[in-house]
Amino acid sequence: MNPAARRPSAHRLARLLRQPSARRFGLLLLLLAGFGVALLLVPRPDPAELPQLADALGGYAPVTAVVGGALLMVVLVPRTFVTLATGAIFGPLAGGAYSVGAAALAAALGFAIGRLLGRDFVAERVRGRLARLDGWFTRQSLFGVITVRLLPIAGYGLVSYGYGTTGARPLPYLAGSVIAAAPTAIGYAAIGAAATSPGPVNWYAAAPAGLGLIASVIIIHRWWQAERQRRLGAS
Repeated sequence: MNPAARRPSAHRLARLLRQPSARRFGLLLLLLAGFGVALLLVPRPDPAELPQLADALGGYAPVTAVVGGALLMVVLVPRTFVTLATGAIFGPLAGGAYSVGAAALAAALGFAIGRLLGRDFVAERVRGRLARLDGWFTRQSLFGVITVRLLPIAGYGLVSYGYGTTGARPLPYLAGSVIAAAPTAIGYAAIGAAATSPGPVNWYAAAPAGLGLIASVIIIHRWWQAERQRRLGAS
């Protein structure tokens, strides 16, 4: 590359890094990159050893499950893995409940970090279609959040950070995140419990996963109809 062409780019980068919002956004990207590298390097525990953790923690086990599960999701550990682990430790019902609590806390933490480190940078620079997309997140209802959470767009923690960088309202976001996490929590927890305590298939425990799929289809259909009516009204 021509050295003369490099200098303007270097000056633009230097000016950008002098802006507080750009430095915060850079920190957010570094955090996410660090979490991604850690996921590749840190070994995962043996599922057979998980039930012993509950006995070792004693009365602190439920709080540890919720807080620890939330922190794992914040560092981008998949929610499915966390739910399977809580099911293996506490069983399908308690494990599912703790998983929902962890998902709620992780959603709040990820949103807060994304809002603190990334929102100003994004708001200052969105234009055109990105601005319209940001406006859609700002106006988003409870059903819109549930729809995004149920779609296989990205991991649970990454979506939480992404929401924080948008203009999304905290209350619909948090409520939608919890509702979207609940249907599959008991189902995945039941699978985790079965992995450490094999037995007959509990179809009642697996039912929430099927209900979650049905709910996803209904919600997406309702959202699509609402968007179509809005566009017809605007034209």
